[in-house]
Amino acid sequence: MNWAQVTSSTPLLARLLNRPRLERNADLVVVALVVSLPWSTSATVVLGFLWLIAVGPTVGFASVRREVMTRVGGLPVLLWALAALGMLWADVSWSERIRGLDAFHKLLAIPLLLAQFRRSDRARWVVFGFLGSALLLLVVSWWLALAPGLTWRGDVSPGVPTKDYMSQSGIFVLCALGLLAQAAESWRAGRVGLALALALVAAAFLANIVYVATGRTTIVVMVVLVLLLGFRLFGWKGVLAAGLVVVVLAGLAWASSPYLRERMNSAVANMQDYRSNVGTAVGLRLEFWRKSMDFIAEAPVIGHGTGAIHTLFRARATAETLPQAITTNPHSQIFAVAIQLGLIGTVLLFAMWIAHLALFRGGTLIAWFGLIIVVQNVVSSLFNSHLSDFAQGWLYVLGVGALGGMVLRRPSAPQDREGGP
Repeated sequence: MNWAQVTSSTPLLARLLNRPRLERNADLVVVALVVSLPWSTSATVVLGFLWLIAVGPTVGFASVRREVMTRVGGLPVLLWALAALGMLWADVSWSERIRGLDAFHKLLAIPLLLAQFRRSDRARWVVFGFLGSALLLLVVSWWLALAPGLTWRGDVSPGVPTKDYMSQSGIFVLCALGLLAQAAESWRAGRVGLALALALVAAAFLANIVYVATGRTTIVVMVVLVLLLGFRLFGWKGVLAAGLVVVVLAGLAWASSPYLRERMNSAVANMQDYRSNVGTAVGLRLEFWRKSMDFIAEAPVIGHGTGAIHTLFRARATAETLPQAITTNPHSQIFAVAIQLGLIGTVLLFAMWIAHLALFRGGTLIAWFGLIIVVQNVVSSLFNSHLSDFAQGWLYVLGVGALGGMVLRRPSAPQDREGGP
């Protein structure tokens, strides 16, 4: 009995199982999921489960299998499968192995999202939902920063109403670079007013990073993405022009932002004092990296197994070791994978990133939005475990899945280039 026979047998069942309605509902849950991402981990988790329930009846086994058989959808699954297999040779408790695998589960959502949005034209809703949520976060952040009389100034620091400055600044830099690309396309299309308005909003996002909540990793990502935008717009000449713009704006930001100077100066001072004071944020990160390289050298091919990171750091602890130096997070996605899964896992990680970069190599705006999400994750993963982290990891998965599905569905849609997202 096929779908049509099942639904035609009962009018009520036909309404409940109406395929277009189910597909629309599944897409709306993804929109709600990305709206919640900048604000609430709990809401994102709940919506994630609702999405799995909603998407199940809308994507068939054949369509998911098609995505898994491609590099874009299959490599994340292979990396998860290797992590699941890695539990077998980890010399830790099974509870630690299972917790270690938790960081990889989100990768399984990529082929599902690709299948969902390859047949849907609502990926734009996801873009607008994320941008709208980020705009609200921007307004609240500036309000908290500019209203010193408020008794509540943010959960972690002034201007950071929820989560942390790394998550907030990472979201803002994506929005800024996406808006700047849209502004350039609008300018070329003769819509000067719209272009200027988009550029102004992008500037508000970037100013918030410089004056309110600066992530040092975000500064590196921002420079890379600005250079990449210059290349996208004007080729290698654009890279040179973008480099000059970065130098000028960096000088202005340095001169006008005591907050930015303090953040950068403290990082340099912490690096210089690393040997004598490991307890700083930079000192701990350098200590994590030093020990991580030792762990990788001990098991270079297949690693120590999934979930082994905390036990390895605990085993190397001495009486002088600070408690915070015993971690499950080495603050490098590459090290996190290499410690547990060795060279094989690291090769799979880079192969996945390369496949996703290639997916978004087109010239459309949707491809640009996907590209900056992947580039941000690759660059930031040099300094943080951002594929394993909750907010940054799900941002990557949702971006690759939803935008990638749209690119695969309509690889050369002219309105994506000229008419915005």
